[in-house]
Amino acid sequence: MAICIIIPAYNAVNTLPSVVREVIQAGMPVLVVDDGSSDGTAASVAGLPVNLLRHRENRGKGAALRTGFGWALQHGFVGTITLDADGQHEPTAIPLLAETALRDGWDILLASRFIQFQQMAGLRRHWNHFGAWCMKKRTGFDIDDSQSGFRYYSARLLRTVTLVNDGYNLEMEILIKAWKAGMTIGSIPVPARVADGRATSHFRPVRDTWNICMTFLRYM
Repeated sequence: MAICIIIPAYNAVNTLPSVVREVIQAGMPVLVVDDGSSDGTAASVAGLPVNLLRHRENRGKGAALRTGFGWALQHGFVGTITLDADGQHEPTAIPLLAETALRDGWDILLASRFIQFQQMAGLRRHWNHFGAWCMKKRTGFDIDDSQSGFRYYSARLLRTVTLVNDGYNLEMEILIKAWKAGMTIGSIPVPARVADGRATSHFRPVRDTWNICMTFLRYM
């Protein structure tokens, strides 16, 4: 019942090596997808026991995730866990996420940062509250953090849905398409190490939030 870990990375030379060193402690295969970095991100994990794929140019987090999903399916993994390269997430929670997902049969299991929403900056805080409310209202799924990038995805889900977005909005796209396909989606509380990761994230609050909103409306 092998699960792999996928880390999309863009210009993360200062954070990726330490993230990888912690992630490999979970004892699962690790794939880093370098999304066209120009700062030596790929070289920073040379010598570490990880698989590495590279985009020749920066295409976006969603594109890096789609590349990783394709690799995971080709190699026969039953599921994947995704987390960011900037150190926001808590790698020690990877076994909990994996064990819970497999035991309870989730197709998507999100590591929820709900208890930390008040620590986030204004726009991000309000959108996370609103986005989670919209998802619950429309789908009925009991999830309270629809934008967490720390997630488990089943291979069944990844084989079923066709994903097209290249940016941060892919993570909203996959939730909506999973719901429409009759997949199961849940969440467990896993506080992030950094609740508001503006200093390390490449997320653009206005533009990317707008794209996520439009993705929600489009697929709904």
